[in-house]
Amino acid sequence: MHIAVAGNIGAGKTTLTALLAKHYQWEAHFEDVVDNPYLDDFYNQMERWSFNLQIYFLNSRYKQILQIRKSGKNVIQDRTIYEDAHIFAPNLHAMGLMTNRDFENYSGLFELMESLVQPPDLLIYLRSSIPNLVDQIHKRGRDYENSISIDYLSRLNERYEAWIQSYNKGNLLVIDVDKLNFVDSPEDLGLVINKIDAEINGLF
Repeated sequence: MHIAVAGNIGAGKTTLTALLAKHYQWEAHFEDVVDNPYLDDFYNQMERWSFNLQIYFLNSRYKQILQIRKSGKNVIQDRTIYEDAHIFAPNLHAMGLMTNRDFENYSGLFELMESLVQPPDLLIYLRSSIPNLVDQIHKRGRDYENSISIDYLSRLNERYEAWIQSYNKGNLLVIDVDKLNFVDSPEDLGLVINKIDAEINGLF
């Protein structure tokens, strides 16, 4: 089984992925943030590095999906291949931070890759307000995220909501993280797990 967690920067994807992997004894696949050679450059000079960063993520996530399907294990994945293509890359393009030529090149590559992979069996979307995202980003204190603006997060949130409204690739579970604290509250984590159990049981 392949379950994926989607959501904006600071929504809690990595934390929830780790907690669920521990609970279900699943293998966790995390987003490549630590070894990503473009992130620092991108946040300092978005226009110059946007295409490079998006291609890096696309390549990384495509490899992940191939590994997941090949392994035959139950896997939970932190962020999907769809989010870059439907949210991050189009947002950079719309903000004038990625050229038409680069965006068309990127989109063509994504469409080819998408035609060769299966979607997750269940997509969990973490819905969050902007104040909550800002709070979480500040709490974790990653240097390269200090320059993220409220406007940038708001644009991403709008695109996330539009994408989720039209998502039709498989089962979808939306969790409002403003109302839940699955990190510090075992009860809240239990509520999330109960919702996931109901979705998983419906898959069989």
